[in-house]
Amino acid sequence: MSKNIVVLISGSGSNLQAIIDACQSGQIDGRISAVVSNKADAYGLVRAENASIPTHTLNHKSFASREDYDTELAKLIDSYQPDLVVLAGFMRILTAGFVQKFVGKMLNIHPSLLPKYQGLNTHQRALDAGDKEHGVSVHFVTEELDGGPVVCQASIDVAQTDTADSLAQRIHVKEHIIYPLVVDWFCKGKLTMKNGQAWLDNKVLPATGIRYVEEN
Repeated sequence: MSKNIVVLISGSGSNLQAIIDACQSGQIDGRISAVVSNKADAYGLVRAENASIPTHTLNHKSFASREDYDTELAKLIDSYQPDLVVLAGFMRILTAGFVQKFVGKMLNIHPSLLPKYQGLNTHQRALDAGDKEHGVSVHFVTEELDGGPVVCQASIDVAQTDTADSLAQRIHVKEHIIYPLVVDWFCKGKLTMKNGQAWLDNKVLPATGIRYVEEN
C-alpha cells in the first residue's frame, strides 16, 4: 500500500517538485496528500496546486508563540494521517514537542555535508573555509537543529570560480536526485530510524549516511 506524505515548505518548492515528479512517475511508492506553507506567497503552493494536491497556509505570525503554532501545525498534519512528513525548505525551527510527535517519520534536507555547517549560509561558510568539497545531506529530524541521523549525502567539487550562488545552483541538482531517493526508501519500508540511528535494509548507516555517487 502506497505511503501518505505531507510536505512542509516556505519557498519556491524545487525539492517539492522533484518529489511530486517522482511520485507521478512511480519512482516513489507514495502520494503527497497535502502541502503546507507558513508563507502564503510560497511558489511551492502553486506547484502543488498544479499537481492537484491540497494546500494549506498556516502563517506563523498569526500565533502568539512557537508552541501555539506547532500545536496547530501538528493538528493540520494529523488530519491527513501521514506515514511521512517531508521538510522541503521549511524555514522554521521546530519545537521539541512537535519533533517528538513525528520522530522517526520526518525528513529534512540540508545544504551541507553534515555535521559541517548546521544552520544558515552554508555555501558561503564552505567558501570562507576554503573547502574543496561541498554538498547536501538528507537526514531524520531530531530536536538538535540539523543534527538528526544522516541518511544520504551527495557532494560536488568546489571550483576556484564558485560563488555562494553558483554552489547553491549546483547543489540543487544533487538535492533533486537524493531527496526523492531517500523518500522512496522510506516509503518502501527499507529506511527506518531506531535508537537514534538511521537504518537501511536492516543495517545501521554510518554517521554521514550513504554517499550518493552517480553512475557514469
